[in-house]
Amino acid sequence: MSYFIDVAFEKVNKFGEELCGDKVEIVRVDDGVIVVLADGLGSGVKANILATITAKIAATMLKEGADIIETVDTIVNTLPVCKVRNIAYATFTLMKIFYDGKVYMAEYDNPPVFIINNGNLNIDKREIVIANKKVKESNFKLQEGDIITVVSDGAIHAGVGSLLNLGWQWENINEFLNRRTPGLKCAKNISKDLIEACNDLYMGKPGDDTTVVAVKLREHEVINLFTGPPADQKNDKWVVEQLMNSKGKKIICGGTAANIVSRELRRELEVSMDFIDRDVPPTASMKGIDLITEGVLTLSKAVEKLKNYSKYSLYDLSLEDGASKLVRMLTEDCTYLNLWVGKSVNPAHQNPYFPIDLSIKLKIVEDLADEMKKMGKEVKFINI
Repeated sequence: MSYFIDVAFEKVNKFGEELCGDKVEIVRVDDGVIVVLADGLGSGVKANILATITAKIAATMLKEGADIIETVDTIVNTLPVCKVRNIAYATFTLMKIFYDGKVYMAEYDNPPVFIINNGNLNIDKREIVIANKKVKESNFKLQEGDIITVVSDGAIHAGVGSLLNLGWQWENINEFLNRRTPGLKCAKNISKDLIEACNDLYMGKPGDDTTVVAVKLREHEVINLFTGPPADQKNDKWVVEQLMNSKGKKIICGGTAANIVSRELRRELEVSMDFIDRDVPPTASMKGIDLITEGVLTLSKAVEKLKNYSKYSLYDLSLEDGASKLVRMLTEDCTYLNLWVGKSVNPAHQNPYFPIDLSIKLKIVEDLADEMKKMGKEVKFINI
């Protein structure tokens, strides 16, 4: 069986530093996903350089088919030497997760990974020595719903010297993840939840670069988003039939598109008059449709929220306005997005006080697709 590999990461820089000394590389290949977390020696510019080189080399070489011995040897012989400590040093955790759930993992001096599963997974770690570095490698297989969480040592040290004398120990984080992750559907929420806890323990002033990478094996979930109207009105019936017969959840963005579906299905469209957010028009509802929102304004706000959600570790999506609901569905309930995009000029946009033309609407939809692709989602355009 082929699964969707949901991968996300969050990080906070050491207090006072502009650059992060941790680096994450995520590369999607034909048979799976390569994930690398590298932690450079120290912090700031030097650590960032060490971590970036390590992560880039590891991800690129694994993508091209190199084995772990070649990869580590290349890293060791490429890293610049720190003039202060006279060593070139970066720790790393690298994984290749295959679409059938098989995992290859190699760990060097990073905290051991956390795995949340049904309790039947036993990982046998083998120690190998490469260029005088002791690397632990393992092979195992995940099942649907299993979660791997990788952290840099900033997470283990969270709270040291302030709220906690010895920092947040590995066992404490493991207990936190076992308690919290069952209620979190997507990898992004898992990584955000843990990084927020780390930041709280640091009291908003991290004493070290802190990074969390979450990987969750999920079944594919499809969302069909219809924003119209179709270029030819004769296609209205066909479009609605295809949309309703498609697998997955249905979302309509736009009053004209919603009216088309209502007319063709002969179902009542109920419009809410509640303004949750003054910048986002109200939503509507119809039997058989999971979410109905206004079109261009809501989509534009949703793109803005998606960008902020990806950019800011602690960004909140708990509001109940149409844009927030849309983004929650796209991030949590979607691995594959079908965009049904009508190419007709919406009559509502001909109002001189509402100067939005077709090209602007298409640009907003393209921006939405780009943000979804950045999150690893598969996107398909169906122009109508």
